[in-house]
Amino acid sequence: MAKARKDLIKIGELANLVGVQVVTIRYYEKEGLLDKPHRAPNGYRTYSRGDVDRLRFVRHCREHGMALEDIRTLLKLREAPERDCLEVNTLVDDHIKKLEEQLASLQALKTRLVELRGKCPHSGSIAECGILRGLAGSHCRVWPAEENPAPVS
Repeated sequence: MAKARKDLIKIGELANLVGVQVVTIRYYEKEGLLDKPHRAPNGYRTYSRGDVDRLRFVRHCREHGMALEDIRTLLKLREAPERDCLEVNTLVDDHIKKLEEQLASLQALKTRLVELRGKCPHSGSIAECGILRGLAGSHCRVWPAEENPAPVS
């Protein structure tokens, strides 16, 4: 019977160590962010110190809102430490730009919601609710203008 290596840990231990769920580890493996794990003689997945470091890197990238494709790129770049970091800088600059666009969009959404909230008194009937009337209004574009159905009377 093969002896278990002391320097390897099981998936549950890896999950606890890095602060992710087991299902997340399996997902990252499926997506190619983590290498296929070694298997113990009993079939259990086992992970090395390098797997711990890689998973921590992926987790930190996700905490910074990075897309899986960007993380794949960063992982490949990490494997070539002699390369210039211009590509990393460009990737992060693009991510910052996307975040700024998201912030502007969220700020515009907040402004619209505050305006809607101002249309409804603190009490009254649903029939008088300015928020619901505002949400039903034509300024809420769900369909292209030419496809908007005629208002129901």
